[in-house]
Amino acid sequence: MNTAAVLSLDSVLVQREGNIASDMDGEKVMLNVKNGKYYNLGEVGGEIWEALASPVSIRRIAEIMQEIFEVPAELAQQDVFDFVQNLLNEDLVAIVNGP
Repeated sequence: MNTAAVLSLDSVLVQREGNIASDMDGEKVMLNVKNGKYYNLGEVGGEIWEALASPVSIRRIAEIMQEIFEVPAELAQQDVFDFVQNLLNEDLVAIVNGP
């Protein structure tokens, strides 16, 4: 999938294999085995990453973040959108055709 893919709330994504994630002081950090890069996903990013363990829509991830962090739907959707776009740009997640 190219990184120019257009995401929508109904886009379904999943973690790519080859990433090792662990918790450090309440934040999720990750090593991408393929490119050797470390990523600090933070607390919110860690929750989003966990949600991506199996194929899930951006809309559903935003709903989960809204429940966990008690933020308005619009804010949750924008934050999830931005974060997932970054994951996609780094080739850490893949777009799948359906749930």
